[in-house]
Amino acid sequence: MGKRWLPLEANPEVMNQFMWGLGVPAEAGFCDVYGLDDEMLAMVPQPVLAVILLYPQDRKKESVASPSSTIESKGSYFDRFYKQTADMDPAQRAASLEEDEEMEKAHSVAVTAGDTEAKDGVIEHYVCFSCVDDEIFELDGGNSQPISHGPSSPDSLFQDAAEVIKDRIAQYPESLNFNVMALSKQ
Repeated sequence: MGKRWLPLEANPEVMNQFMWGLGVPAEAGFCDVYGLDDEMLAMVPQPVLAVILLYPQDRKKESVASPSSTIESKGSYFDRFYKQTADMDPAQRAASLEEDEEMEKAHSVAVTAGDTEAKDGVIEHYVCFSCVDDEIFELDGGNSQPISHGPSSPDSLFQDAAEVIKDRIAQYPESLNFNVMALSKQ
C-alpha cells in the first residue's frame, strides 16, 4: 500500500496555498460559493475556471468520457509533471504522483494551514468540474476517466456545474456535508 495523504480542509485559503505552492500563478484563486441560486452565484468573481465540490463519499458512478485538458500551466509543477508522465498510463501516473516529493511537500504545508485538525478516515470526497471542448466534465480521482455532464461553455460552466451539484446534493437529503468552491481568475 502506498503513502497515506491526509485530506485537505475545504477552505479557499488552504486550497490557494496548496496550488500556489505548486507554481500555479496567483492570478487564479479559490473562493467559497455560499449558495447555488442565481443571486449567490453572481457574488463569485468571474470568470470561473473550475468548481470544486466536497460531498459524502460515494463510489456508485463510473466514468464514460475520455480525458482531455486545455489548461496551460507555464513552468508550474503541473506542467512539469504532465511532461514527465506523458507516456504513462493512468495507474503509472498515479503512482508517480504519490511518490512525488514536490507534491508531498506542498500537500504537507497545506494540511497544516486549515482551521481544523487534519485526520485520516473522513467520509467526504472532492470532485472538480471543468469545461473542455464545450462539455462540462467531472474529474474524480476514484474514476478511471472524466465524467461528461453534457454541453457547456467557459461562460456557462459555473451555472452548469451548479445544476449538477444541486442534483448531487439531492441524492443525500440527510447530509449537511457539502462544500462548493470556485476557482476564478482574479
